Amino acid sequence: MSEMREKQSAALLRLLDVMDRLRAECPWDREQTFLSLRNNTIEEVYELVDAIVGGDMDEIRKELGDVLLHVVFYSKIASEQGAFDIADVADALCDKLIYRHPHVFGQIDASTSEQVSRNWEQLKLREKDRKKEGVLAGVPSSLPAMIKAYRISQKAASAGFEWKSREDVWEKVREELAEVEAEMRAGRHEAMEQEFGDAMFALINAARMYGVDPELALEHSNRKFIDRFRHIEQGADRRGVALNDMSLEQMEELWQEAKQGENV
Repeated sequence: MSEMREKQSAALLRLLDVMDRLRAECPWDREQTFLSLRNNTIEEVYELVDAIVGGDMDEIRKELGDVLLHVVFYSKIASEQGAFDIADVADALCDKLIYRHPHVFGQIDASTSEQVSRNWEQLKLREKDRKKEGVLAGVPSSLPAMIKAYRISQKAASAGFEWKSREDVWEKVREELAEVEAEMRAGRHEAMEQEFGDAMFALINAARMYGVDPELALEHSNRKFIDRFRHIEQGADRRGVALNDMSLEQMEELWQEAKQGENV
């Protein structure tokens, strides 16, 4: 075993020992259950995502540790109930990865990431009960809507439900936008909401087909907007003017100033 692997093994064993002691000696840790940890787990994953988007490797390391803690915590609770332990979790994951990568561990040929993704989805369909549940059954119902739409379209495409070329998707996007506009003009709010959803789903499909992660793209736009709007607020402060008292033209001037600063 290499020195690096020995270090990694020792660190993971240390983590398991720490978890055992916390569960035995800390009143808070002793009280936790699967359900009580659920919201904290979701929060930790989002904090990891924030660190990844920010590109801060030190923060990514810290947040990965927090997520790993939850994996170990759930496994510890399960082991106390005689259900499974961390070894079962790791072994099941290894078995799944080996099964779903026959191009690495078997004789299947897959020379592109697209082929790998297609094989992955087809193999998932063959797993226990998956055929009965359907292609889209593996998409968690609690996923945020944009990520869910992306995964739904991915899975449908892996089953062959896909445009012949990515350029074809734009006709669908234009069609859905026209339907949004028609319902807006008619003033039918409920129908407008549905058409907005259809338009966004079509645009998410387009992003997927062009290799763009729509969630990441929107988050970049969110952060860009926040930075530019902060520049407007700071400009108002420098001028000694309340933000609400500024004209739209003054705000637009500062907005363009912020945009120019991004390109410097």
